[in-house]
Amino acid sequence: MPRKALKEELLTVPEVKRILEEIGEENLDQFQRRALDYASKFAKVEPTSAKKLVKGLVGRFELEEEEAVQIVNCLPESIEEIRVFLAAGRKIVETKKLKEILTFLNEYRRKE
Repeated sequence: MPRKALKEELLTVPEVKRILEEIGEENLDQFQRRALDYASKFAKVEPTSAKKLVKGLVGRFELEEEEAVQIVNCLPESIEEIRVFLAAGRKIVETKKLKEILTFLNEYRRKE
């Protein structure tokens, strides 16, 4: 019998990774293990930082939550890359604001 979703929530890749790790790999089905493998490879910040980034992008820069989640998932490194995520919403965003977003992202970027 199919399960019914209780609620829907947007999650970043780092948050998905944390949730799947908490469940434990031995308790995951093959699709969940694949999702964990993907999340482990592509999470660019820690889960707590991801949550703060999304809140900051939505609150401080007035982005839609969907846009903020995608930006955090990919963590663009240039103004041009940020524009790609905002183009779908047909928004015209000033270069000054894009620079501020990039600076904000750089504060959380993992130092390699």
